Amino acid sequence: QVQLVESGGGLVQAGGSLRLSCAASGSVSRINAMAWYRQAPGKQRELVAIITTHGMTNYADSVKGRFTISRDNAKNTVYLQMNTVKPEDTAVYYCNAVYGVLSLNYWGPGTQVTVSS
Repeated sequence: QVQLVESGGGLVQAGGSLRLSCAASGSVSRINAMAWYRQAPGKQRELVAIITTHGMTNYADSVKGRFTISRDNAKNTVYLQMNTVKPEDTAVYYCNAVYGVLSLNYWGPGTQVTVSS
């Protein structure tokens, strides 16, 4: 099993920057990929960015060129650098780990990001 804890959320003005962190613990060697999702009020949870164990990344069109996902394997931590944020980026951001041969999903409790206009 894997435990995930996010940090770094908060209030930021439009055009500003924020960095989210997700620390993983437990059986981290069996994690295949890690990702950031977000869920705004009244909307479905959506994929923001994903990074594989080989370092391949993919992003939602809405954040391409503004957000960067990265990982520090020595610290078992994944980051989401958010630049030029917009009010529509306001959401609860969740860390996700895809685990094991069955690709089980593990989730963190989430961290709130609020972008003021």
